[in-house]
Amino acid sequence: MAKAFYSSGDVLADRRADYARMLAEGGDHAAAAELMGQALELAPEWAAGWDLLGSYCEKSGDVSGAISAWRRLEALDDEGVFGAQLKLAAHDAGAASEGTAVSYVEALFDQYAPQFEDALVGKLGYRVPEILDAMVSEEMARLGIVRFAKAVDLGCGTGLMGERLRAKVDFLEGVDISAAMIAETARKGIYDSLQKAELVAALNTRRAEADLMTAADVFIYCGALQPVLAALVPALKPGGLVAFSLEAHDGDEALFLRPSLRYAHGIAATRDALVVAGLDILRFETAVLRMDRGAPITGILVVAQKPAVELTAANDCEAGDHVAA
Repeated sequence: MAKAFYSSGDVLADRRADYARMLAEGGDHAAAAELMGQALELAPEWAAGWDLLGSYCEKSGDVSGAISAWRRLEALDDEGVFGAQLKLAAHDAGAASEGTAVSYVEALFDQYAPQFEDALVGKLGYRVPEILDAMVSEEMARLGIVRFAKAVDLGCGTGLMGERLRAKVDFLEGVDISAAMIAETARKGIYDSLQKAELVAALNTRRAEADLMTAADVFIYCGALQPVLAALVPALKPGGLVAFSLEAHDGDEALFLRPSLRYAHGIAATRDALVVAGLDILRFETAVLRMDRGAPITGILVVAQKPAVELTAANDCEAGDHVAA
């Protein structure tokens, strides 16, 4: 089911919903919510209508009304396309799932794909691919890496990260949860291979096959970082690099869900997760990633390395020599 499916099947309900949408576009969200409520009296099983009502209530300041609408939505939307569970969790009215809300994220980006680049780069000042690419290039020079044999761009979207990686990679693969995003980037001819998949599921099928993995603004939809890294590290070759971004917060919590339905990760907790995953931290920086609703979004940018087998073996030999002595 496409998230953009807004027809209730009732002509009068659809007409009232259209008027409600016009009121919302004009900034009168309270009136839009009232009219949307009338539409739902005619079509009480209309999931997309409850999603709209929740949005209008939230924007009008009626949080309790929004929560009530999203609870009804949660009961109707078995597939989780509309993200009711996330919306409730973001308002402390429920618990978010521990992993990616797959159906919601897939539907979100299927709908967003046609205007993705214009909105993100043109309007929101998105800088993550540029910053991550510069960090990777600097680490390549420091480590003496001339090129990467294979790179996997997780959450490749429309190829903004891939465009920057292409010149330094022999074989470039893109993975994305959204078929519409895959279709958009396929037209550009950036990647040697494209796969539609949820990233943890895709990583779990791989073993030591990539010497670079990137994830530009992808893990912000995944929740806890440790399960993602636990799947990612085995898929990296020994000595391979991973470069990714997160939205940041300064609190003690490992992560929390923002009203944007993106996760913000704690700085200290992110460092700990990298260490637990067995990665060596090469770069760990904070920077403004983009604007969101007029406010700058600060993020964490990481380049880390999987230890080389040769170094581990050498250390084991040295330890054995000491024991023998």
